[in-house]
Amino acid sequence: QVQLVESGGGLVQAGDNMRLSCAASGRTFSRYAMGWFRQAPGKEREFVSSISWSGASTEYGDSVKGRFTISRDDAKNTVYLQMNSLKAEDTAIYYCAASANYKSDSLRSVHYWGQGTQVTVSS
Repeated sequence: QVQLVESGGGLVQAGDNMRLSCAASGRTFSRYAMGWFRQAPGKEREFVSSISWSGASTEYGDSVKGRFTISRDDAKNTVYLQMNSLKAEDTAIYYCAASANYKSDSLRSVHYWGQGTQVTVSS
C-alpha cells in the first residue's frame, strides 16, 4: 500500500520558519517528481512547489518564490519543504503529492496524495 505521510506542521508566528517532511512508503519514488500543494479555508487547492525526479529542477508558485525551498532525499524516500519568512496567508493544509509519470520533471499529473498537515501562521 502506497502512502505519503506529511509531518512538521503546526502553529507558528509570522516571520518564523518551518520545515515540512513527506515520507513515502509502499514504493520508491526516486524516479518520480514530487511536491506540495496547499488549500486554505474557502479556497481552491493551489500548487506550492515541485521537484523533478532527478532533483535537478524545481518549480514554485508565485506566492512562495524566494521564501520556500523544496528538496528530496531519495535514500530516505522523503521530500522536504523548507518554509521561511512565513506569512499569515501561508496558513493552509499542506498536501504532499507524487507524479503519475515515470521520470517526470513536474507535477502535471498527480497520482498519489498525502492526507495533509495543517500549517497555521499567526500575525
